[in-house]
Amino acid sequence: MSSSKAIVVAGGAGAMGRITVRDLVETAADDVDIVVADYDLAAAKRLARLHSKREVRALRIDIHDIKGTAKALKGSFGVIGAVQHQLNLPLMQACLAAGAHYCDLGGLFHYTRKQLRYDKRFEKARLLAVLGIGAAPGVVNVMARAVADDLDAVHEIHVKVGNVDRTAGRPSSPLGTSYSLSTILDEANMPAALFTGGAFTFVPPMSGAEDVDFGEPVGRRRPAYTIHSEVATLPLSFIDKGVREVSFRIAFSNELDERLRFLRALGASSDKAIVVGKQKQRVVPREVLMALAAQVPAAPFHGVPDEHEVLRVVVRGVAKGVRVEETIDCHCPGMPAWGVGVDVDTGCPPSILMQMMVRGDIAKAGVLAPERAIPPAPFFRELEKRGMRIERRRTP
Repeated sequence: MSSSKAIVVAGGAGAMGRITVRDLVETAADDVDIVVADYDLAAAKRLARLHSKREVRALRIDIHDIKGTAKALKGSFGVIGAVQHQLNLPLMQACLAAGAHYCDLGGLFHYTRKQLRYDKRFEKARLLAVLGIGAAPGVVNVMARAVADDLDAVHEIHVKVGNVDRTAGRPSSPLGTSYSLSTILDEANMPAALFTGGAFTFVPPMSGAEDVDFGEPVGRRRPAYTIHSEVATLPLSFIDKGVREVSFRIAFSNELDERLRFLRALGASSDKAIVVGKQKQRVVPREVLMALAAQVPAAPFHGVPDEHEVLRVVVRGVAKGVRVEETIDCHCPGMPAWGVGVDVDTGCPPSILMQMMVRGDIAKAGVLAPERAIPPAPFFRELEKRGMRIERRRTP
């Protein structure tokens, strides 16, 4: 890698990486080189050829080979990890060895905690690694900071996500999800992290569902607890302001919610091996499920997505001696012009972050959560350029 302003999207040929690449193509400065890095070089080249506005290069990397990946990334400015969360740590290690800045889409709590241990090493190398800069984690973390900055004390932070899909003519699929099925299954099966009473604890996955009115057009949904990275970092970032409660809830579509609960009850999404058949073969149910899902052909769809997502953060604390509750929402209607729905709120933020770093708007070092690394005002302005809208309201 020869360009000092090259931004590499690792996993760039994947569902989220493709959006990140598109955002870079549409919005990055002319002197920024864009590189799609993927294990599947053919897919990376196909994606690179789709963008005629500017040159996009393709690169093959195998993140399991940390030394080889570091060599391939040498000389790049920064790397966006749009990969499975299990690959975040080796990719981050490769960036450290290559002298490149780093960000990812989140580590489902446990991986994020492991990554935080690299803070001193990145700080010494004068590099910045931002953990979890998609929608949630990511946008919601910066929203929490925007409110917390205006409060004298912060007692509670609660993240809630809900969306609606009104797209006409889109074919259904057995486990319809726009992002990683493996990650969805982890969220549906791993105990969910909570910070309550000033301490971390875990509760059953998809428990604690509550009625939430997200307003039109999303309406009323029932988000529930799942494992997420916000809970790993927000308590640490705002401990000096007295935070005692942090939670994350998400509302899957009713159809997906029912199917995930059914699969978990049946044990079909478990990653624990079982013995089956007369031959006493050991199989892992989730591996069978993933293999079956991979065989289902993707039904073609050439329509325009009609989706809307609300990322909500509720913060309770004290301002000028008065106990207050502030709700901050990010409304995302998707990007129909790109043929993309609400996944833009996950795919665009890492592009925004890296471009802010290239411009010198962020000049920090170490391993930081989004709420510690990203100034809210300029970040929100970039979201608004992409059709997302921030709303705040405060009540006693």
